[in-house]
Amino acid sequence: MTKNQWRYLTVLLWVLALALAGWALWQLPLRDIGVSVSRLRWRDWLLWISINVVILYLAVKRWQILGWALSSPLWLSDLFRLRQAGSAVSFITPGPHFGGEPLQLYWLKQRFNIPLHKSVAMLGMDRFVEMGSNFAVLLAGVLVLLGTALLPAGEWLQISLALILMLTGMLLAAAVVIRHPQWLADRFRPLAQRWRQARNGDEPDLPADQQAQSKGEQAQSTSGGWSAMVTLLRSALSDQRPKLWTALILSLLGWAMLLLELFVLLRMLGIQPEIQDLIMIMVGMRLAMLLPVPGGIGTIEASLLWSFSLLGLPVAAAGMLIALIRLRDAVVLIIGLLCLGSLGGRRQAKA
Repeated sequence: MTKNQWRYLTVLLWVLALALAGWALWQLPLRDIGVSVSRLRWRDWLLWISINVVILYLAVKRWQILGWALSSPLWLSDLFRLRQAGSAVSFITPGPHFGGEPLQLYWLKQRFNIPLHKSVAMLGMDRFVEMGSNFAVLLAGVLVLLGTALLPAGEWLQISLALILMLTGMLLAAAVVIRHPQWLADRFRPLAQRWRQARNGDEPDLPADQQAQSKGEQAQSTSGGWSAMVTLLRSALSDQRPKLWTALILSLLGWAMLLLELFVLLRMLGIQPEIQDLIMIMVGMRLAMLLPVPGGIGTIEASLLWSFSLLGLPVAAAGMLIALIRLRDAVVLIIGLLCLGSLGGRRQAKA
């Protein structure tokens, strides 16, 4: 896909997202929502902010522990800036989960002097743990909802099957990378060479033998970096298992804090949610965030309206919850943009 095609796709997705968000907001009593939000007490705001600080801390601490396991130590404050800056980029690109990773790799290598193979391993393992735990917890939530009458069992089974396939695909990909790296490298080498040629073009001014030598050196460098990354991952899996388990536990604790945040928000809005209500609303939001829409704009709003209607909860409460969630997203986005600006300075020292 060319740059122009990617740009047109991004614009189209933003237009669709804003249209869907506008439709969702059109269904809501906006004046009543504003009045209700203004009545929240300062203690409610303080508790909510504290929960979000813990959520951000757990995510960054997980990344730091994985960095320790991969011999790439960094200060927590530096990783916070990297994570939030990347998240800000991901928010404005199609899909709220991905988009900022290339910049994070660049910053890890150029700003913090982490070798490329360690940067790829560090970022890749963090994303693997995050996405794997996300799919696993979502699958557990869907399986819990199978025992309820909220939706036909067939629809929940289809969602369960899709999540199982995603988890299985991730595990198979990880197994191939760790156990059969050379086979994978051989399959992707022609693609990498074509990409390099498309980006840099051939070297017509050089003799044929020098062109062949240059390509050979590039292939050797790529192969060496790939081998170093696989060796690093294997070493971490065999020698750093306590750190890896700790990272996984922190990821699950982050999910527990997300459920606590939803519970607190609903209580702030005067709703006494049951556990299946929490799971239903959370699963709906998280599934909506898997769609390729920037920031989940429109899809999250639609999922909340759908969930509240299905559960028989007040639509006005859904509107207030949307307002609070988007207020949080705006604050986090501003923090991410500030972090993005701060990464233009000089190189940082390792921890």
